[in-house]
Amino acid sequence: MPKANQPVPIARILSIERPGTARHEFIGGNFLLQRMLSRYHDDLAVSAPAQELAAAADRTQQYLQSRAAQITLSQPQLAGPTLTVAVKVRNLGGHKLPTAYPSRRAWLHVQVRNRAGSIVFESGALNADGSIQGNDNDRDAAAFEPHYRVIRSADQVQIYESILGDAHNRVTTGLLSAVGYLKDNRLLPTGFDKRTADAQIAVHGDALEDPEFNDSGDRAVYEVEVNPTGAPFEVTAELWYQPIGFRWAANLKRYNAVEPQRFTAEYASLSKSTAIKLAESHTQGR
Repeated sequence: MPKANQPVPIARILSIERPGTARHEFIGGNFLLQRMLSRYHDDLAVSAPAQELAAAADRTQQYLQSRAAQITLSQPQLAGPTLTVAVKVRNLGGHKLPTAYPSRRAWLHVQVRNRAGSIVFESGALNADGSIQGNDNDRDAAAFEPHYRVIRSADQVQIYESILGDAHNRVTTGLLSAVGYLKDNRLLPTGFDKRTADAQIAVHGDALEDPEFNDSGDRAVYEVEVNPTGAPFEVTAELWYQPIGFRWAANLKRYNAVEPQRFTAEYASLSKSTAIKLAESHTQGR
């Protein structure tokens, strides 16, 4: 809590200026909304200065990329045409990652390159419109990507997210129609016991039975078919984060009203910068 340089009021209503106060700063996770408010400052009649919102977005991004998560790779093993490598992700925060509004998601982007530098496998690439390649939910509003223990194909993506379900067990992004979770495999903080957690914060879906998904992180194994003559292979694993997932924005397009149409247009204009990389790891093996 950095000290204020001059006397300031401690409340907005009926408060006098006081010396010796400090600033209570919260760094959240929604850099995208901060950038949107900065870029469309005048159109949205935002009172905070545009440059301060841009600076806040930079601080948010710097914090997320330095203190949110850690990722490590095992030594890749090649057995015949199958390259096997394990990706371990650890949440460094004191709450689930991602947390707060359920539009937020984090995911693994994994690439395998042969000795010539050519990509021979890729899972979780970010598209220009903010969607994730291979993600069932971005492709189809009624579907969603399950939690994986082993990934073997490019259309399987490990996404850490909460998927809401309505009263008919259908996927929804409507908070008023949601009655529970169809999936919640957001990365757990240290000390979180998924077996004894209260129902309102419990793990849902396949992650509940995954012994490698716990309060020390998640371990996902990639078994990739390659041409052995391309060895040695280099593996890159990245953890990406998006505060407003593609599906949450896309579902608003059907509403013929000024606010959702304006928001989806602004989201599209920022689609290439809707997500950031939180952590990465590289390794090479035969």
